[in-house]
Amino acid sequence: MTIVTPPPTADAPWPVGLLSSKIRDWIERLGTAWVEGEITQWNVSGGNVYGKLRDLEQDATVSFSVWSSVRSRVPADLKQGDRVIAAVKPNYWVKGGTLTMQVFEMRHVGLGDLLERLERLRRQLASEGLFETSRKRPLPFLPGRIGLVTGKDSDAEKDVLRNAQLRWPSVAFTVVHAAVQGDRMPTEVTAAVQQLDADPEVDVIIVARGGGDFQNLLGFSDERLIRAVAACTTPVVSAIGHEADRPLLDDVADLRASTPTDAAKRVVPDVTEELSRVQQARARIGMRLTSIVSTEIDRLGQIRSRPVLAAPQTLVDTRADELLRVMARGDELMHRVLERAGTRVGELTSQLRALSPQSTLRRGYAIVQLPGGDVLRAPGDAPAETPLVLTVDGGTVTAVSTGHSPTGASAGISHASSDDDAPAPLPAR
Repeated sequence: MTIVTPPPTADAPWPVGLLSSKIRDWIERLGTAWVEGEITQWNVSGGNVYGKLRDLEQDATVSFSVWSSVRSRVPADLKQGDRVIAAVKPNYWVKGGTLTMQVFEMRHVGLGDLLERLERLRRQLASEGLFETSRKRPLPFLPGRIGLVTGKDSDAEKDVLRNAQLRWPSVAFTVVHAAVQGDRMPTEVTAAVQQLDADPEVDVIIVARGGGDFQNLLGFSDERLIRAVAACTTPVVSAIGHEADRPLLDDVADLRASTPTDAAKRVVPDVTEELSRVQQARARIGMRLTSIVSTEIDRLGQIRSRPVLAAPQTLVDTRADELLRVMARGDELMHRVLERAGTRVGELTSQLRALSPQSTLRRGYAIVQLPGGDVLRAPGDAPAETPLVLTVDGGTVTAVSTGHSPTGASAGISHASSDDDAPAPLPAR
């Protein structure tokens, strides 16, 4: 016998439990159905899988669950972005008032539309060189001001600010809030990035968002945002989702951080570590300087210990002794040279005197010269009355020839007179 429940009215409303039971009964009558969609969320917990399927054309999304008992009927390589067909049975949970699809079987259909579009866009941007490593800019060692694009009051904002300030307390931020999911997300994030890039005080820009499903992170692969980041003159850090999430923003950014917390650690140095490095550097420099000074002190000690510096007068005394020896040797050699030269001069003088006519004159001889200055060599060269000049040892005298004897006797000389009052003339020879 079927009990018919009268329809609810304002005077006789149904209890929530009754309505929920009727919804559950009606949904259960649908039975199992094959559906097609794209996986936008895939989480494994306790052997069960919880995810979402999306119909891009109808813009509809349903949640599903795969119990561990049927995991063998689901491909092990399924992931976000895969397009699948699934045998599902609608299940309405009365207590929670939620509708889920229990999956009994799931198969690959091919690459999902979203991934296909993303792959086409990725290839296009890569061909334009937007992902080249050579165009990525290095981050400043210590940015004076950091620009942060994130959701308002989000965990990502708190993580970045807290970890950055823990590492460097005086770090400054310019935070621009923007939608980080939904239709407004690409436009607002792009405008925020451009605003910070135009600020001359901002040295680096961080775009941060916490984890989310594949669908929620799609905006960070928007072409407008990618090209805006590529055009930035300020280095950009992408800190989107978790390690496994890879939107196109990660490829175009100058640095990809696995999480917002990692972004803070990569952008801001740790003041404790830097102070430690400075202290270590100072210690190494001090040790090096001490070593250099010690080495130079030892070298100076060695130089000062040398005799020439230990007793400088020794060098002067040694050189003075050498100079005296050289002077004595030079004086001795000079005397020898002068002595030999004097002896030689004496010998040459004796030889010259022996050859000189003066020696003959000293022995009493005289030299008779005719008026023309020629030496009288024969009596016949001096006829009578020929004036003559007689050179003797003491000077010269004049005389007149008296002729010559035919027998060869010596000619006579008369009227002799001496320029030096010499004694009477001697016979000429």
